[in-house]
Amino acid sequence: MTSSNPLLQPYDLPPFSSIRAEHVKPAIEQVLADSRATLARLLDNPPAQWTWSNLIVPLDDMGEKLGQAWSPVRHLNSVMNSPELRDAYNSCLPLLSEFSTEMGQNQKLFAAYQQLAEGEAFSQLDQAQQTIIEHALRDFRLSGIALPAEQQKRYGEMQMRLSELQSTFSNQLMDATQAWTKQITDAAQLDGLPESALAQAKQAAEAKELDGWLLTLEFPSYYAVMTYAHDRSLREEVYTAYCTRASEVGPQAGEYDNGPLISEILALRQELAELLGFANFAELSLATKMAESTDQVVSFLRDLGTRSKNFAGQDLAALREFAAERGCNDLQSWDVGYYGEQLQQHRYAISQEELKPYFPVDTVLTGMFSVVERLYGIQLREVSEFDRWHKDARLFEVLEQGEVIGRFFLDLYARSHKNGGAWMDGCRDRRLLPDGELQRPIAYLVCNFTPAVGSKPALLTHDEVTTLFHEFGHGLHHLLTRVDYPAASGINGVAWDAVELPSQFMENWCWEPEGLALISGHYETGHPLPQDLLDKMLAARNFQSGLGMLRQVELSLFDFLLHLREKPDQTVQQVLDQVRAEVSVFPPPAFNRFQNGFGHIFAGGYAAGYYSYKWAEVLSADAFSRFEEEGVLNTETGKAFRDNILARGGSREPMELFVAFRGREPSIDALLRHSGLTGEAA
Repeated sequence: MTSSNPLLQPYDLPPFSSIRAEHVKPAIEQVLADSRATLARLLDNPPAQWTWSNLIVPLDDMGEKLGQAWSPVRHLNSVMNSPELRDAYNSCLPLLSEFSTEMGQNQKLFAAYQQLAEGEAFSQLDQAQQTIIEHALRDFRLSGIALPAEQQKRYGEMQMRLSELQSTFSNQLMDATQAWTKQITDAAQLDGLPESALAQAKQAAEAKELDGWLLTLEFPSYYAVMTYAHDRSLREEVYTAYCTRASEVGPQAGEYDNGPLISEILALRQELAELLGFANFAELSLATKMAESTDQVVSFLRDLGTRSKNFAGQDLAALREFAAERGCNDLQSWDVGYYGEQLQQHRYAISQEELKPYFPVDTVLTGMFSVVERLYGIQLREVSEFDRWHKDARLFEVLEQGEVIGRFFLDLYARSHKNGGAWMDGCRDRRLLPDGELQRPIAYLVCNFTPAVGSKPALLTHDEVTTLFHEFGHGLHHLLTRVDYPAASGINGVAWDAVELPSQFMENWCWEPEGLALISGHYETGHPLPQDLLDKMLAARNFQSGLGMLRQVELSLFDFLLHLREKPDQTVQQVLDQVRAEVSVFPPPAFNRFQNGFGHIFAGGYAAGYYSYKWAEVLSADAFSRFEEEGVLNTETGKAFRDNILARGGSREPMELFVAFRGREPSIDALLRHSGLTGEAA
């Protein structure tokens, strides 16, 4: 198997078409066995003095081989999931968790790092190298290096179980999303849906050899019904199915219930925190973040909630009044998107659907590339021939002065057997290799937009354009790094509550006239976004922004208080209800089980860290305000942002990097101004 296993062969780009489920576990077992043997050889005969080259470089080589085998598997499991691949992927999680714990609790390795940190050679290392070593020593402590053997064993068991639970959570959410469909044969039920949504539903039905139209819980289908369907009972049915996914209630009650998983995940996280000497998991989470204390985070969120609540109340009152004028006197959660869209059209005579013809996907991509080419002095070009995992996958090169400095894959459209949402993930890190060659970074950028239907190109809503810019911002952080060591290159080593700074920062160009002129053009005529539509769009930018801000505060506060455990006897639902009572102006119905689909905190990296979106948005808004002062396509300002933020990765603390770019610490003022939350709510 070793000789023919594509995951064990060196490659430039992952050989996706050659990877089979049966390759996965043997490859990981082989790499882990090799890594253990390498580590034993390294540590059994320690040199008189540990140095970067005789300690860190061999460890990076080990990590490189493991990443080469695991990265494409993790990616395929997210974008081309199958029962066989899922089983193979899940079978490796305990192995990887066990190895990670072994590394984190290896006393000889810890002693080697300590010796390197305390030796004379440490002062001769550059700042990135010193930061990497300091962070490694911190991570040893957070891996239980100082615990007695029995507690170390328990730590390993918990980490292994958590990795299994989080994967199961994600799988059950995907299964629940795909298990529900609704066939419609009476066109009248779909009155109000735009032509593009109807065509997509028709295509979905045809794919299953059904008559009529097929609605699903994939986000483009769900969004279209909630925003445009005149049939209120249809909206209620789809809303109910969507917000009860993977729970004990709703049309699939108990079938893929994530509730028990959530309880076990939270219990294990609390036990883990206490084992490491923290009062709760929120404290443990902040040990690697920018925020200094749990009180600081809670105060930040509550302050933002207080500043937003009156504006949100005003938004809701206007929505209720508008809906009542149209015969809906008991506004419900399944009405908010529908009447919100109608109110926006009424006020500003504009809708997402009206904008879509001006945002064909290739025009948006070309314009987005033009923005970053001007800002950062790079060029982007598409590569047509490469090994794809799906026909929709695309590949681009990033060039500087004619030299390729990085590449990224793009997978933009929703489909079956693909996780929902949007994300960026690293495929390969920038790294200076032992032979002096520079390994260039590669990224995956994944979204779930509505694909092209018939002869039309894929047309994006402006919200989708913003999502694309967001993920591309993460991608640039990974690709434009100048750090040569994988532990701090790209997004590696960046405090989690600062990692959203480059992504949210990129979103600003979706709202600037100079940016919009580059990313828009009618798919039939090529005509730019007309001035009247642009004016309406900009006028509507902060439509219901109070409600939007409060929703993010609600999610962030729920996540943080859940892991803070101020009242340990509270159930998950009670914590959520308490948060909604405090900050929400429009709580959802009692059957809503949003938490059972909250993959960010139960299956991703945002546990006790969802506040990072708002925290980093303060940074990104304030960073962009320098561009507002100096020119939104100012190349000198762009160079300063690249040099101080994007290029530095995790080589320095994020506040130092921000101050180096902005000349001062961040202020919340720009975020409130951009969100239209300044002054007094009427």
